[in-house]
Amino acid sequence: MTNHPAPTPLGPIRTYLAIGDSFTEGMSDPDPHNPHAYRGWDDLLATRLAATNPGLRYANLAVRGKLIRQITTDQTPHAATLTPDLTTLAGGLNDVLRPRCDLPAVKATLEQAAETLAAHSGHLVLFRSTDPTRRLKSSARLMPRIEQLVDFVDELGTRHHATVVDLFTARAFDDPRLWATDRLHLSTEGHRRVTEAVSQALGLPHDPDWATPLPPAPPTPWLTQRKADAHWARTHLGPWIGRRLTGRSSGDNRPPKHPQPTPWPPTPAN
Repeated sequence: MTNHPAPTPLGPIRTYLAIGDSFTEGMSDPDPHNPHAYRGWDDLLATRLAATNPGLRYANLAVRGKLIRQITTDQTPHAATLTPDLTTLAGGLNDVLRPRCDLPAVKATLEQAAETLAAHSGHLVLFRSTDPTRRLKSSARLMPRIEQLVDFVDELGTRHHATVVDLFTARAFDDPRLWATDRLHLSTEGHRRVTEAVSQALGLPHDPDWATPLPPAPPTPWLTQRKADAHWARTHLGPWIGRRLTGRSSGDNRPPKHPQPTPWPPTPAN
């Protein structure tokens, strides 16, 4: 596993911006500063950056469920106007996980977003996504698409002098304990580990054990696992399929949680 590091040491970070889908919005871990939002790896990274960059301002435009076309159309233009010193972009996996996917169009749109952000940001960070096929066996048939997307992110990293964070080969993310009960979004520990991965790729202080698998979990009794599977299918899989069939998204009409750069960390509410 190899992260593609920042080609030069990072300078002062005055503004940090994150864009993308649910991976970047942050799901499953409640935000202590906002009871109506979640805290993700990007929020944790902002806190780490603020420790050595007093006065840091942070914005997060990511919205769950968004496809790369929506990220590029709805988030990228605003991101470019903010001229951040550091920008993270993760997107495209929602597209390739869908039954119908125009992969050349996905790659072209991702290229457009990366090109715009690289031109208007001091430094760009891209992601080789985690490998869902090792956790969700039904997605194994999509591996050719996923591999092409990952390889294309490498190309974009080279082309735009971006840092590429390699989560794809990190076997630690095969562990269900790094994922929430919906099996699609990171758990608290999963978000922590992504924060460490990004920090390492950027040459920041980090926990080098982020990619080390957790100790083996006690075996789950067969009946307990089947009940958990049934609950997951009823609570998460069924609604997900319903949204796909009706053309809806979990992010419809949902605003970004931090649409404008604000001082970070936020002042705790009284």
